[in-house]
Amino acid sequence: MEIQSVKTRYGIIGNAPALNRALDIAMQVAATNMSVLITGESGVGKESIPKIIHHLSSRKHGPYIAVNCGAIPEGTIDSELFGHEKGSFTGAHESRKGYFEEANEGTIFLDEVAELPLGTQVRLLRVLETGEFIRVGSSKVQKTNVRVVAATNVNFAQAIQNGKFRDDLYYRLNQVPIFMPSLRERGSDIELLFKKFATDFAERYRIPVLQLTDSAANSLREYRWPGNIRQLKNITEQISILETERLVTPELLIRYLPQDLATNKPMIMGGSNSSDFSEREILYKVLFDMRNDLTDLKKLVLEMIQSGTGFVNSDENAALFQKVFQAEEHQNSDLPVRMTPASNIIHLGSGTSEVDEEVEESLSLSQTEKDLIRKALQKHRNRRKYAAQELGISERTLYRKIKEYDLGK
Repeated sequence: MEIQSVKTRYGIIGNAPALNRALDIAMQVAATNMSVLITGESGVGKESIPKIIHHLSSRKHGPYIAVNCGAIPEGTIDSELFGHEKGSFTGAHESRKGYFEEANEGTIFLDEVAELPLGTQVRLLRVLETGEFIRVGSSKVQKTNVRVVAATNVNFAQAIQNGKFRDDLYYRLNQVPIFMPSLRERGSDIELLFKKFATDFAERYRIPVLQLTDSAANSLREYRWPGNIRQLKNITEQISILETERLVTPELLIRYLPQDLATNKPMIMGGSNSSDFSEREILYKVLFDMRNDLTDLKKLVLEMIQSGTGFVNSDENAALFQKVFQAEEHQNSDLPVRMTPASNIIHLGSGTSEVDEEVEESLSLSQTEKDLIRKALQKHRNRRKYAAQELGISERTLYRKIKEYDLGK
C-alpha cells in the first residue's frame, strides 16, 4: 500500500517530511512482530500509528485494544491489564480477563506507557519477553500472543534517570522507534489541517466554510501550537461557531490564541507581563540551588564542630556564607525561603565551638507546587485536562495532587 493511500484511509493530512517518515516506518514494520515505541508531544496524532500497524499486519483480523495507562488508577491497573480472580481483592465478585488476555492474537496499544507504576512495568516486561502473565490473585501462568505498540510524550532518558521507568523495559519496547513531529514543525501542513477542520465543521453545523487570508495563514505557521493538532482543531471549531465573519484575519485569530505563546520566537522573561508558569523552571532552580548551599553550609559547620577548630577565614567560606544569607536581603524576592542572619548562627572561639542557633530552612516546594496547580486550575476554569497540559503532567498525576492538597473544593 502506498503512503498516500494510508493517509486517505486514516484521515491523515499533510506532507511534511518528518510525518511521511513516521508513516513509512509504520508501514514497513507492520509485517513484523517487533514492539514499537511512538514518541512525540501530546496532541500530535500518535494514536494513528498503532492502527496503521495493526491493519497492515497479519494480525488485522485479531482484536485491537487501545489502553490509556495514565487514565487507570494505580491500584487497579494490574487487574485491568492482566485480569484477576474472584475474591482476589475487595470488589472482585467474579473472575475477569485482562486486556492482554482479550487481545490474544491481536495488537494492544499502550498510550502514556511512561505512567505505568514500577511493579506493573515488571509484569509488562515479562509479557514482552516470554508472552507469560499471571492474573491478580492467581498462581497459574497464562500465555498470550500479543503485538505491543506503546506511546508516550515523556522524555525517557530523564524518566529512567529519575528512577520512574525501567531501562530494560524501555529497550524492550523501543525495538522500533517512531517519532511524530509537532505541529509547529510541519510548516504548510498547518494551513491544510485548518481548511480540513473548517470544512468538517461547516458540514456538521451547516454554516459557510471559513476562509483564511494570506496573512492569517502566515500567523498560523508562526504560532507555537503547544497543544498541536488537538489545539488547532479546537480553535477552528470555536471560530466556526462563534464568529459570523467567514474571512479569518490575523486580528480575528489573535483573539483565540494565547498571547504569551503566540509565536515560535523565544519569550523575554521578566517584566510586568511575565507569566507565572513561564518562570516556574527558574523558581525551582533557585530553590534547589539555595537548598544545596544550605546543605554545604551545614556540613562546613559540622566539620568545624567535630574538629574543635575555629572558623577558617578563607575566601571560599566567606563566599559561601555571603551567597546563602544574601537571599534574605533581596527585597523583591517572593521565594518561600526563611533564613536566620549569619551573625546569629555561628559563634566559634579558638579551641572551642558552639552553635547558638540552627540554620532554619523552609524551602516549601510543596507550597510552590500547590500554588502552581491552583493557578493552572483557575486559568483553565477547573478543566483538569488542560490544566495538566499546562503543568506538563498527566491527568492522573494532577488528580492525585488535587486530592493531596485538597484543591477539589
